Amino acid sequence: MADAELVVEVTGTVATVVIRNPGRRNAMTTAMWRQLPVLLDGLAADPAVRVLVLTGADGTFCAGADLGDLDEVLNPGDGNVVDVAERRLADFAKPTVAAVRGACVGGGCLLAVACDLRLAADDARFGVPPARLGLVYPAPATRRLTRLVGPSTAKHLLFTGELVDADRALRTGLVDEVLSGTGLAARIDALTATIAERSQLSVAAAKEIVDGRADADRIGWWHGQARDSGEAREGVAAFHERRPARFGWTPPTSG
Repeated sequence: MADAELVVEVTGTVATVVIRNPGRRNAMTTAMWRQLPVLLDGLAADPAVRVLVLTGADGTFCAGADLGDLDEVLNPGDGNVVDVAERRLADFAKPTVAAVRGACVGGGCLLAVACDLRLAADDARFGVPPARLGLVYPAPATRRLTRLVGPSTAKHLLFTGELVDADRALRTGLVDEVLSGTGLAARIDALTATIAERSQLSVAAAKEIVDGRADADRIGWWHGQARDSGEAREGVAAFHERRPARFGWTPPTSG
């Protein structure tokens, strides 16, 4: 196994991408930033995968970009490997959950921000330190952070580079839940199982609409899918019959 890599583990309907870079607190190398979009493409195309979990190996989420690759980090163009990977994660069509333990810093924190949901262990620590390093983060990532936590908290994190603990991250909306170290894995399993058993049509539509990626025509298309696919009829019938719904919608190969 390579010293620094992203490892994919698929169990049933859940794919887990593990950030692994022993000795560097799982810092992301250039090769790992480039690897992430490729992995996401494969998981997006796999109909068995309904939920993606992003986490780090050995009790640490990610210490950010490996600064040994500084030229790549500083590249301001559309080909910036960090920006490309984070945008592809944010645009991933299926639900994404960050499971955070330990350090979640810099580009690692912004990978978590690019996920739909963030659950943290009580030992998690979060920080965004560009001002400590003289860096300017890509604008899309900075805007995602601001939309999540609001301008004041985003500025505090960006201006100071200070680490905040899991409780403060929860209060500011940076994370959705904080669990004991032993409870995080069980909660991730329960949450992803719940999402996977829901109507994938409803989940996919909600993600596009909440993220602002669905125009009026696309929203109309989603409503048509709900009507024509039978998902809504099945959901309502299951509700009245007090049984689990048997949803079967899968995304069309085109559109």
